[in-house]
Amino acid sequence: MNSRNWVRLFLSTLLVGGLTTGVIGFLLKWADYKDLFLNFEIIEILSVLFWLFGVGLIFSVISQMGFFAYLTVHRFGLGIFKSASLWNFAQIILILFVLFDLAYFRFQLFANEGDTFISYILLALYVLIVGLIVAFIKRKDTNKGAFIPALFFMIVVTVIEWFPALRVNQEDWLLLMLIPLQVCNAYQLIMLPRFTQTKKS
Repeated sequence: MNSRNWVRLFLSTLLVGGLTTGVIGFLLKWADYKDLFLNFEIIEILSVLFWLFGVGLIFSVISQMGFFAYLTVHRFGLGIFKSASLWNFAQIILILFVLFDLAYFRFQLFANEGDTFISYILLALYVLIVGLIVAFIKRKDTNKGAFIPALFFMIVVTVIEWFPALRVNQEDWLLLMLIPLQVCNAYQLIMLPRFTQTKKS
């Protein structure tokens, strides 16, 4: 990838992160913000949108750092294991561990009296389902060998990027950070070949 295409990917991912966070932020807090829309309080709406967009830019940068870190780790993994199948097996083990950790250990750390394990399982299941959908799209878009790396990136790397919100464990922040990260990660994963294949002008 040349520098021009890298900048295009960087800026477009920033825009995706900002817009996604803006939309998700209003949806998550619709009960608080709906009166602004009903009363056409444009200045207030724009100020909230500006703040959410700025937060989304931060999420996007975190996503891009995770993406390029994974590209490096992936190459190291292939070099260390000397086989794509062995590296894929190692990634599957890590995926299972992260999903278990996301459900069980979060329940152990944050569950209050009366909380059920089901809600913690559902969040891990949601992360898995999104990862599978994106990985199937990536596989269809490139080749079957891309499935496990894409799944690993969408689950393991996303959870690592998501750690600041996981540590705070506030429901609004969990979703406000998770969904833009997933969208940005999926966007980079799927769009990278399109940028690398762009011919130089």
